[in-house]
Amino acid sequence: MPDGRADGRDDRDRLHDLGSRRESRAWFATAARAAAESGDQQLHVWVLAREAMVPLNYSAPRAAASLAEQARRIAGTRPTAAAVLAAAVAARAYALNHQSEQARQALADADALMERLPEGERSDTWLTYGEQKHHVHLSHAFTTLADTRRADESQQRALELSAPTSTMTRTLLTIDAAACSDHDGDTEQACRRTVAALTVLPVDYCTGLVRRRALDLCEAIPAQHHRERAVRELRDVLVG
Repeated sequence: MPDGRADGRDDRDRLHDLGSRRESRAWFATAARAAAESGDQQLHVWVLAREAMVPLNYSAPRAAASLAEQARRIAGTRPTAAAVLAAAVAARAYALNHQSEQARQALADADALMERLPEGERSDTWLTYGEQKHHVHLSHAFTTLADTRRADESQQRALELSAPTSTMTRTLLTIDAAACSDHDGDTEQACRRTVAALTVLPVDYCTGLVRRRALDLCEAIPAQHHRERAVRELRDVLVG
């Protein structure tokens, strides 16, 4: 029933992206039970991997890794869209949890699965996994690992593949790039890029996930930079 899935996708995306974490988790819990009961293994894997993105994006990487690994166990080694997503989400969770070895292994697994993914599972729908989605996940994972060269490669490719109207995705990629500037020692540039990205966003986008990522960047800035003008400007935007 494609229409029903699309409607559920839209509801879930709005809840997750705009910051309604409790409602989003409840939606996914219901969807995971329904998928498990239906016997549709790949749908179950996909829902679990997407559920993992809620704690992943809101400062609970251990919970995210647990859900992602549950999805990976069910997925097995067959190259499916759900299996690639689960590996990519696991990589991001491990990176956020400072488990760099596990993160890099999950990234390698995700890339290997992506290389073998059938063309029919690479289109741009909710239950498929195209190159654009892959590089968005890689951007965040490599940024978190402070692997700025690999992060930049994925950011550039993801931007090339993202529609100009993909406001949230493009903003998150910009914040990833700003975080890379901070990793490379240019805190002023990191703050200015983030402020520039936030100030042009519609009001509805300045909450939830985008704000969380910008806060993560701000909180990671070393204390010796906290009195600098660019850092103060970023803080003002975030509390405004």
